[in-house]
Amino acid sequence: MVKETGADKVIFDNSLRTLQNYNLAKATKVEIADRFQLILEIFARRATTTEAQMQIQLATLRNELKHAREKVRLCRGSEQPGFMGLGVYEADVYRDAIKLQVQTILKKLATIRTKRILQRERRTELGFLSVSLAGYTSAGKSTLFNALTEAGVMIDKSLFTTLSTTTRIVGFSNRKFLLTDTVGFIDRLPLSLIDAFHSTLEETIYSDLIILVLDLKEPLELIEKKLCVCKDTINHLSADGIPQITVLNKVDRLSLEETEQKFEALKDKLQNPILISAKKGINLDVLKTQIVGLLENYVKGHFVVPLTEEVLPFLSWVHKKAEVKKEEFLCDCVEVTFEVNPQVAEQIRSKVEKLNGKYTQSVSC
Repeated sequence: MVKETGADKVIFDNSLRTLQNYNLAKATKVEIADRFQLILEIFARRATTTEAQMQIQLATLRNELKHAREKVRLCRGSEQPGFMGLGVYEADVYRDAIKLQVQTILKKLATIRTKRILQRERRTELGFLSVSLAGYTSAGKSTLFNALTEAGVMIDKSLFTTLSTTTRIVGFSNRKFLLTDTVGFIDRLPLSLIDAFHSTLEETIYSDLIILVLDLKEPLELIEKKLCVCKDTINHLSADGIPQITVLNKVDRLSLEETEQKFEALKDKLQNPILISAKKGINLDVLKTQIVGLLENYVKGHFVVPLTEEVLPFLSWVHKKAEVKKEEFLCDCVEVTFEVNPQVAEQIRSKVEKLNGKYTQSVSC
C-alpha cells in the first residue's frame, strides 16, 4: 500500500508496541505512528501557551519512558548508528535522562498550578461563581464562549483548537459569573494525556456549573457515543456531581423536523437540555436564564450596624460584593438590604457581627 500510494507515513488507530512500530517501519521504510502519537502531534501543533507545550512534552516523555528499554535494545541490535542522535546509550542511562527531564517539567507545572490555585482562591474571595464549557472537540465550545463573552477566542474547524483555558467575566440578569472555555474531550484519549492536562482540566472540577456542548448536526449514533465519552471524562475528573446544562448546538444546520426527532431521542439522557445555535445566537437568552436559574441560589440579606469609623469602608466593600437593594442612614446606624451568593453572604455576616451589628437572611426570590 505504501508503494502504491507513495505514502510518507502510516497511522494506526490503535496502540502499537515498540517492537511492532520498529518492524513496521523497517518493512515499509516510512514513519509509523499510532493513535497516541497522532494525538500528540495534533496537540503539539495547537499548543500556544507555555503550559500547554510543557504538558505535551511531559506526556511525550512519559510515553518515551515506557518504551525506553526496548528502544535501546532494538537500536543496539540494528545496523543504525546511534540512537535518536544521542549515540548508543545504555537503557538505564537513557531512562535516567528522561526521568530528569520529567522532574524538571513537573516542577515548572507545579509553579503554574500554584499560581492558578491562587487565582481561583482570589476569585472565590471576590464572590464570583464559575461556569465551565465542556464537551467533545469541535462541538462549538469556543463559538459559544465568544457568543456569551465577546472575547474573540480563536475558532477553527480543526481538532483541539483550544488547549488551554480562557476565563472571562460575563453578566446575565445583573449577576456576574466567570465563564471558562476548556480543552475538548476525545474518544479513547489516553489516560496519560488526561493526567498531563489535569491542571488545565481541573478548572472543570472547581466550577459551580458545567455547560456540556454537543453537536446536534451529527448522526444520532455519533452524538450518543460522544455523550458517553464526555460523561466518562467528567467522571474521571470527579466532576460528575456538579450541576450541568446540556446544550445541543448547531440547530441552524438542521430542519425543524430533524431537530425535534433528535431532541426527543436524546432528552432523557441529558441534564437540563437546551437547543441552541452559538453561531446564529439562537436561544442564547434561554441558556442565560437557565444559567442564572441554576446558580442564582442567591440569598437576600439585611443588616443594621452602628455608625463608626469602620462602617464606611465596610459599606464600600458590600457595594462591590453584593447587589444592594436598599441603604438607609439613620441617626446612629445604617440599614442595608442586599442580594448575593451564599459564600459572600457568610463573609458579610461575619463582618457585621464584628461591627456589633444585627444580621438576618432569607432565600432570594
